[in-house]
Amino acid sequence: MTTNEDTLYATGAVEEDFAFNDRVAEVFDDMLNRSIPYYRTVIDGMAQLLACRLAPRATLYDLGCSTGTTLLELARRLPDMGFHYIGIDNAPAMLDKARRKSAMFNKSEVLQFKEGDITSCPLPLAAGIICNYTLQFLRPLTRQAFVGRIFDALPEGGIFLLSEKTISHASRLNRDFIEIYHNFKKKQGYSELEIAAKREALENVLIPFSLDENIALLREAGFEEIETFFKWFNFTAIVALKR
Repeated sequence: MTTNEDTLYATGAVEEDFAFNDRVAEVFDDMLNRSIPYYRTVIDGMAQLLACRLAPRATLYDLGCSTGTTLLELARRLPDMGFHYIGIDNAPAMLDKARRKSAMFNKSEVLQFKEGDITSCPLPLAAGIICNYTLQFLRPLTRQAFVGRIFDALPEGGIFLLSEKTISHASRLNRDFIEIYHNFKKKQGYSELEIAAKREALENVLIPFSLDENIALLREAGFEEIETFFKWFNFTAIVALKR
């Protein structure tokens, strides 16, 4: 499937806050590849952790699955595990793209995509749950209840994988991390104008927590075994196990 190039903010104009609409869905895969450092490296780490922790034919949920890239990549990396993959998202345009990709790569039998509210949808038989750069889009006051619901949905031995853009409370280092990230985006072909415009569009939509704040959410929910398995400046991936 051809990936359309992300030129949404090429003019520097910001007409509305960032939203997961048709326009974004069409360029989202390119946006991910050029905006999230080591995106597939993180998915590779997830695949290895899932292979360690889950039994064959387990059910795995991706909450906020967008265009299904995470589940497609996991299915490609773990063909012998026989996992049942379920992606849930509230954006129809994203799910349409996910289903088209799944069919193109002959994964429709193992991948299922559902439209739903990830803060309230049922999660039957969940052995593993993924939130790949999803929590940061939920209102901060709702995040503790959301993580608590994930904990409750998992069985003993269940695994939760969380990837997030994070902030540092060390203000000078936080500025350095942001500058390093902007340089990364420039190397991916984004202009200063595009970077500034997208940052403005996301300002009231993507609200990152620090690593410590995310770990505190997990601990408060009941997770005891928690580790960072990937970190690149202001991007972090965490694994949490339910005893």
